[in-house]
Amino acid sequence: MFHHQHDDDVPTIPTAVRPNILLILVDDLGWRDLGCYGSSFYETPNIDRLASQGMRFTNAYAAAPVCSPTRASIMSGQYPARLGLTSYISHKNLHERGRLFSAPYVPYLSRDQTSVATALLEEGYRTIHLGKWHLGGPTHLQEEHGFEVNLGGCDWGRPKGGHFSPYGMPYLDDGPEGEYLTDRLTDEALNFFQDGDQRPWFINLAYYAVHTPIEAPAELIAKYEAKARDFGLDQAPVFVEGEPFPCEHLKHERIRRRVLQSDPVYAAMIEQLDHNIGRLLQALEDAAMDENTLVVLASDNGGLSSAEGSPTCNAPLAEGKGWMYEGGLRTPLIMRFPGVIDEDSRCDVPVSSPDFYPTFLDIARAEARPDQHQDGESLLPLLEETGELEREDLYWHFPHYGNQGGTPGTSIRHKQWKLIEFYEDERLELYNLDVDPGETQNLVAEEPERTRRLHERLIAWREEMNAQVPEPNPEWEA
Repeated sequence: MFHHQHDDDVPTIPTAVRPNILLILVDDLGWRDLGCYGSSFYETPNIDRLASQGMRFTNAYAAAPVCSPTRASIMSGQYPARLGLTSYISHKNLHERGRLFSAPYVPYLSRDQTSVATALLEEGYRTIHLGKWHLGGPTHLQEEHGFEVNLGGCDWGRPKGGHFSPYGMPYLDDGPEGEYLTDRLTDEALNFFQDGDQRPWFINLAYYAVHTPIEAPAELIAKYEAKARDFGLDQAPVFVEGEPFPCEHLKHERIRRRVLQSDPVYAAMIEQLDHNIGRLLQALEDAAMDENTLVVLASDNGGLSSAEGSPTCNAPLAEGKGWMYEGGLRTPLIMRFPGVIDEDSRCDVPVSSPDFYPTFLDIARAEARPDQHQDGESLLPLLEETGELEREDLYWHFPHYGNQGGTPGTSIRHKQWKLIEFYEDERLELYNLDVDPGETQNLVAEEPERTRRLHERLIAWREEMNAQVPEPNPEWEA
């Protein structure tokens, strides 16, 4: 389960002062987009150092293959299916259809939910949101969910004015012309590190990077253009043209899969993100806060690899954002907390984004709220290496056609086994992820009994969640 060096003493939360919590949530960051996760083209020295100072999870998952449901799972501690918020929030695409009609979903995080920010606020924490929200419009913004400060969070799913100022963004003043949004959000975070408020803080730093539009500082783009030439990547086959999209709103386009990491602009976005994370870590050290701050780096879904420019590649994982395969769901996850988490440790246990809520309450030494974070489990036993998790399964439910080529489906992971049910044709696919993380060998025929048992568990879970499922579209013409 673990690969680490450890002392004989079991570490515990080390100080009487309640710890700070910094959640760095990157938008669309793929599982292999970091050096410490195997990228040889992107350069991430600061994030790699963060991983060497804490725990790197190899089987961490977003609760959905797109952004809004995962973000809702983090705030609520619940699966998107339980919330009814199963797709990215977009009013124009509520009725996407192909062979099926996409299932209806709730286009906001309900104010009936007691968010992790509200829970921490009630425990005496300052609560600060910076960056992307995308969990509802004016009556469902951060102030309705326990955040005292909101800079840059609104109903936008991406920076509509681009990553350079002027942004034209609600709740964030434009900076000087040409200011880069990732730099600006980092500046705003740094302002809270030494402003005199003595309360512990929870900062939800939700970068708009590395979501489209793919934009970065020109000097970094030039660096990676040269690197691509040096590696011979500018002459290598980059894309594989695939089948037409299976949904009506994109059926005249073809899926375009990237087969290697070589996009200079995306690489530059990654490096600029890494530079800013280095600034955060240095500022924590300079303020003598690093020893009493849990730092979490996570992503809201897999890397974008099959549409909208296909800027990255998640291989050896299959597909990417918007798909029920591992490339759409498995994400980087790094946690650092000196005195609790051993340096250079690795955890192979499957974990998911609803787990953040109860973990943060444990770190804050707050009472659990099991009626709220019903689907999350505290990761503290894994971080302290004192125990295991109680649950046996993880689940996903995405009954929609997205913009990347995936079709409606639902899934269960039990130990190393993953079963996917696709709704269009009720097709089942079974994979042993320990030996086949790329999901290339469907074992349904070889493992009929295991398939049956996992499918029964999946159906039972779906019924427990009251999960919405897609309906047939009698007018579909391929």
